Amino acid sequence: MNEKYNVYLVSDSTGETLDRIFLSLKSQFTNFDYEKKEFAFVRTEQQIDNIIRETKKSNNSIILYTIVEIKLAKYIANQSEKNKVPCFGILGNLILNFSKLLNQKAIHKPSAQHVLDDEYYRRIEAIQFTMAHDDGKKLDDINSADIVLLGVSRTSKTPTSIYLANRGYKTINIPLVLDQKIPETLYTDENKVCVIGLVADPERLADIRRNRVAIMKENNIKEYTDLNFIKDEVNKSKKLFNRYKWPIIDVSRKSVEETAASILKIYEIKKNQ
Repeated sequence: MNEKYNVYLVSDSTGETLDRIFLSLKSQFTNFDYEKKEFAFVRTEQQIDNIIRETKKSNNSIILYTIVEIKLAKYIANQSEKNKVPCFGILGNLILNFSKLLNQKAIHKPSAQHVLDDEYYRRIEAIQFTMAHDDGKKLDDINSADIVLLGVSRTSKTPTSIYLANRGYKTINIPLVLDQKIPETLYTDENKVCVIGLVADPERLADIRRNRVAIMKENNIKEYTDLNFIKDEVNKSKKLFNRYKWPIIDVSRKSVEETAASILKIYEIKKNQ
């Protein structure tokens, strides 16, 4: 039986960066049994002392931290060593090496990545735009979008759009259903928007749709979950995408992050053409 670890994620900011790094880290170990505890906005020695005390209450404690203020980073490292708790700073060496490369001192300011600059407001604008254009709504200004996603129901269009919006890309998603019209501007040679088709394995779609119908307690949409109907839907969508030479991404076994990464590669290629 594998040992269980208590992982303490300690950040001087929101903890979002550290959480994502830990997500990537743990995915590399198939038999990693753990309980995660998160501590955000840790900016005093007293807070660190409280965390160290808590780690001593259980076996197999591990601390991962992102603390950019030098004195506090040294303090958590020293206290962890004193109490024999494995402790790993995520950003320390990276900031130091970057500082040497750029030949300038880092400001070591907590939450510096959350400054209200042009990039921040661009992301907010992208999120507002994407939410207003979700699921085929408001298509009159489609040329204002960076990316347009097309696909049949349950091909992860909305979550992928929201993820892209959080990265700063204005994204419209349009479902391929009978009563949904696709703007003619997308079919023209003058179209500058990056249009991408999303498809998925019909059997997988059928399972997802059946689960959704069960949750929604709908009984009058048999075609929606019928495998043959779904196969026909997916085939028609592929023909449409191929006709207009729109790139196709199969999302069957992709996470939203993986799908978004593929989309952004296509977007960059189109932008540089």
